[in-house]
Amino acid sequence: MKVVSKKIRNSARGQDCALRIPGVCNFNPETTVLAHVGRNRGMSIKCHDTFAVYACDSCHMAIDGHSMTMDRGTKAQYVLDAVEETQAKLLEQGLIKVA
Repeated sequence: MKVVSKKIRNSARGQDCALRIPGVCNFNPETTVLAHVGRNRGMSIKCHDTFAVYACDSCHMAIDGHSMTMDRGTKAQYVLDAVEETQAKLLEQGLIKVA
């Protein structure tokens, strides 16, 4: 079952960017969206909404490879840190729960 949640997607509004890529991040919560970070599946095929991060538009473009080239290891570290931060916020908001 694929997790698609309008509440999780909407929760990104006004949040700080969890990626904060140096020299890229615009630190503007007004541009933050829920950026899916699972395996590259194409633009219209996204991973679960639970495997996504709060990202400003600039960092989102960077991890999608649109605005800069980043080696896989560096990208993976930014994404892993951001997933941990975003999931902690989703837990705090009650948008994901552990049984």
